Amino acid sequence: MGHREDLLEGAKRCLLAKGFVGTTARDIVKESGTNLASIGYHYGSKDALLAQAYISLVEGMGGAFEVDVDDTGPGSLERFERVWSNIIGTMKEPGSVWRLSMEVLAFGDRLPEVRDHLVVAQREAGRGLIPLLMGGREEDVSDETADTLGMFYVTLMTGLIAQWTFDPKSAPRAGQLTAGLRRVTEAATDARP
Repeated sequence: MGHREDLLEGAKRCLLAKGFVGTTARDIVKESGTNLASIGYHYGSKDALLAQAYISLVEGMGGAFEVDVDDTGPGSLERFERVWSNIIGTMKEPGSVWRLSMEVLAFGDRLPEVRDHLVVAQREAGRGLIPLLMGGREEDVSDETADTLGMFYVTLMTGLIAQWTFDPKSAPRAGQLTAGLRRVTEAATDARP
């Protein structure tokens, strides 16, 4: 690996151990075996590196979200429940990467460059969730769909992350989310005046 990759791997380890606010440039350099100048040269700043490290950590979890979709239809409640069950499963793990999302929400004003990078990544996160739940390919998801359905899924995920971070015992399970969605869709499609 070169310095760029070493920095990214070191920053990921630092994020998991210390979070965004607790990680210094010197921590990353020590963890990666590189030097301070490498951060600026390869990433522009420590915060840009940390944002990229977080995105890389989240992308590395993408496979954990997938389900065997052969017996579920695109957009079905069964598929919804299975995908969200897998996503919630990643939140149950000790030291879950998702706690870092809550740190950005809570300390975003102290991490403006990190926040700015992650705002851009949100749209792509929604774009990536759509095929898991609705079928199709990520590259075929339009910007309008990413900005509506994708943001709906990102908002649901952000709420779940907050609840699982705050109190895992009372956080909703996939079955509860599916039952709630069923009630919403039934009410929305009810033909009664």
